[in-house]
Amino acid sequence: MSKEENKKESKIIKIKNDLIKAFDENSNSQIDIEDVILKCMRIPGIKIDRGEFLRKEFSNKLSKEVIDKAIAENPMSAKIAPEFIDKIADNVIKFERIQVSGISAVLSAPGGLAAIATIPADIAQYYGYLLRAMQKLLYLYGFPQLDLEYKGALLDSESMRVVVTCLGVMFGVGTANKILHKLASALAEGLGKKITKTAVTKTVWYPALQKICKFFSYSLTKTAFKEAIKKAMPVVGFVLGGTITYFSFGPCCNKLKLQLKDTIFSNPNYIEPIDDNIDSDEEITIELQAEDFEDISSNEAKK
Repeated sequence: MSKEENKKESKIIKIKNDLIKAFDENSNSQIDIEDVILKCMRIPGIKIDRGEFLRKEFSNKLSKEVIDKAIAENPMSAKIAPEFIDKIADNVIKFERIQVSGISAVLSAPGGLAAIATIPADIAQYYGYLLRAMQKLLYLYGFPQLDLEYKGALLDSESMRVVVTCLGVMFGVGTANKILHKLASALAEGLGKKITKTAVTKTVWYPALQKICKFFSYSLTKTAFKEAIKKAMPVVGFVLGGTITYFSFGPCCNKLKLQLKDTIFSNPNYIEPIDDNIDSDEEITIELQAEDFEDISSNEAKK
């Protein structure tokens, strides 16, 4: 290996070590979804208060009695029309999507080794907008308030399991849709009491949730490392910029909306499929492909 190659390899090793050091919120020497969620929680405005959000969205549109019932129970119990909820959901996605489009300028700006420390915050900001949209969609479609205070290992909290599952749905991770419906049913049965880790671990979908976490660990590491290399060693043509950031956000949110429209919290006629079993060994697949971006980009251009 030449002296120049050795120098480049040493630089890449330093980039990787510096990146992990900057990213590692939970001190496990890895880059994982737990790090991102912890960073998201520190960003002002990420946590959404369910009651305040629903009251604001429904005010001047529904009676006080209906709004109070929707908050005390959920919009379905208050007999709010699904079409009305869908319209608000679409506006939520549109609003958060516009907000996220400005992130690309930060993500794509080269800045050398010193800029590597900014990558975790940049990625957390993108996931933060996803998390904001996720909470709003969950509350519109009947889910209870999420407790996003970090209190230990990621999957020890039912709220964190919901967050990880919804992120899996958003990114098209195999089995996530099934887990979401199972979680909704478990939450509905367990409202007023905690769903303990022991009980969850005994179910077949707990190992599947762990596999979703592993997927994000791989995906985040790959993305963060590529961004770090790009900033330290700028490569022309590598950055897709705001196009992917903007156009990926819509499909992610719409995937979640589609699933939330048909759970025990949102569909009065919901019946859990008897054959909707989750195989803990089921292969993790990614359904969100480049074509999703191209199709949406073409549609937006026609408007």
